[in-house]
Amino acid sequence: MTRKTLPTALLALAVLCGCGGVAETAAPHSPSAAAAAKDKKHQLEAAKADCMKQKGFKYVAWVKPEMPQSDEDRRRDAGDYQAMQKYREKYGFGVFAEFVYPKEMDAPQAQIERGAADPNMKIQGSLSEAQLGAYHKAKDACMVTVAKQVLGVTLKSNLDYYNQIALTRKRATAGTLDSDPKLVELATAMATCLKGKGYAVTDTTPTALAKRGENVFFKEQDKVGREQDDSVPDVAPPAKKDQGQQIHMPSLTAEQAKPYLAREIKAALDDLECGKDFYPVYTPRKSAIDAQVRAQFAY
Repeated sequence: MTRKTLPTALLALAVLCGCGGVAETAAPHSPSAAAAAKDKKHQLEAAKADCMKQKGFKYVAWVKPEMPQSDEDRRRDAGDYQAMQKYREKYGFGVFAEFVYPKEMDAPQAQIERGAADPNMKIQGSLSEAQLGAYHKAKDACMVTVAKQVLGVTLKSNLDYYNQIALTRKRATAGTLDSDPKLVELATAMATCLKGKGYAVTDTTPTALAKRGENVFFKEQDKVGREQDDSVPDVAPPAKKDQGQQIHMPSLTAEQAKPYLAREIKAALDDLECGKDFYPVYTPRKSAIDAQVRAQFAY
């Protein structure tokens, strides 16, 4: 079975990279800002390809084709209750839906089928273990160099790029939203409602509460993946400092995933009902922060 282990920041790449076709977390931005970010993406990839060539490796400068944002997407980004409800009735939090609706969620296999998969993955797949090690070492060095040149960002490695995105977003949202008295008040009321419905709530800060339900099902996804794979520990190791928790993705057919998704949908609708006053205030502000971070890191 094929496995993939990614930081949570990369999961449902909608959360981090805007890869999901119907993801709730894709943030709106102006056409000019979007064009500037896209130009930076191309600059970053071109510089990376040139650097890799100088180090003796083939690398294709590639920017993932973006899925157009629909009116429903924009309404969700604004915290519209009806739009969020419609999404959650079908996709839940967007975790197990990847297995049931791969095309709509733009899952990895669907990306391959529509020609939107990173061609560099094929290149890496053709390398021997020794060659792959050298390739990753070169890629890390190139990413450190070009990120400084193009973005003005200091990195330690290619993976650190994604960790820095997640960390920057986390700091921005926590610093701005968790200290807002109105949001704290709304989050407290939401947490009380969720506890009344039998859900465990260990952190009532606005940012933690908004991610609570999604994280519950990411952990379940990780548990299933680890149960399927005897080569990894049954319990995920603690996340390293300033890095996202690792998720060991399971291999599930649509039919196998449907029971998980059914429970996720119920939990997502309960979460939304309890947060009907919270999300219209929280979501548009979170979307704006996401857009700023995407522009900063050109992803």
